[in-house]
Amino acid sequence: MERQDKDLGFLLRFENVAWYENGSVRILDRRVYPRKIEFVECVRHEEVAQAIADMVTQSAGPYTAASMGMALACHEVRGRPQAEQLSHLKKAAYTLSHARPTTVNRMTLITGGCLDVARTALEEGRAADQAVLDHTIDSMNRRYAKISQVAEYLVSLWPQNGTVMTQCYGETIVGTMLREARNKGKNVKLFCPETRPFLQGARLTASVANDQGVDVTVITDNMPATVMATKGIDVFTSAADSICRDGHIVNKVGTLQIAIVAHHFGVPYFVTGIPDKELLTINDVRIEERDPTEALSFNGVKNTADGVKGFYPAFDVTPAGLVSAVITDKGPFAPQDLNRYFSLSDTAYW
Repeated sequence: MERQDKDLGFLLRFENVAWYENGSVRILDRRVYPRKIEFVECVRHEEVAQAIADMVTQSAGPYTAASMGMALACHEVRGRPQAEQLSHLKKAAYTLSHARPTTVNRMTLITGGCLDVARTALEEGRAADQAVLDHTIDSMNRRYAKISQVAEYLVSLWPQNGTVMTQCYGETIVGTMLREARNKGKNVKLFCPETRPFLQGARLTASVANDQGVDVTVITDNMPATVMATKGIDVFTSAADSICRDGHIVNKVGTLQIAIVAHHFGVPYFVTGIPDKELLTINDVRIEERDPTEALSFNGVKNTADGVKGFYPAFDVTPAGLVSAVITDKGPFAPQDLNRYFSLSDTAYW
């Protein structure tokens, strides 16, 4: 199978997300990219979990990092009795899947799949770390292929010469939607809110767009309303960290306010991704609140007086009424109709 990261930006190449080799996991440090191209090297699976918690990687990056972390966990106990290895891997699966609270459901599916692969490899006398690595590469290819299908449906809803606003960094969909637009001959312009405090829109989304030759403009997080009012935005789109079956969308904090503005100006908001089967309602989601000091500084420089407090919920919740459609690999769905997706979907994603 041809690698599905072909013609995508630097950030989306498999080896530049996270990679296991020779008893360590290398994770591209997205906290400093593109100012610097640096990799964090982890020699224990706990270090991979900490890197995920510290946002060395984010968006869908933790899904790959967690899988590579499971390969590393296999390496840590190679040669030990099978029961001891499996006990260690079960603990590693929990540690990696719980590195950040809001996506535990997805991460548990990922690490659980790796655990099953490792168990089978051990029973057959094969190297478990190589088996998990091969499984992870296959999973990445499959996930990229599915998101490429999402991109086809999404781009079909764009005008021929459209202006699109994004939010945060939606990982694979960013590269695949721009690749699909190019393949369809659609001339798209992108406006990317910066996404404070880590600037994922400015540093990551804009970099991928630039790598792929797309006209991209970065705006600050307080500009979306003005830009929608004056720059002819045709579409607002984002990925989602959780898509609940009741139509609620959980995504990077700031998504809700852009959705409200889009609704006001009559701009459609298309969410991309695969609905979460386990999340029946928004009540099943725990919103991560990160260290409030992260909101008080930028690039390590403190911006506030001593005694000033911060608040940093990593995600917010957008209700179904503000979402025009959820674009999946099976086509667009009304957010109130997501249960139907599971009667049509037949291929594992996570």
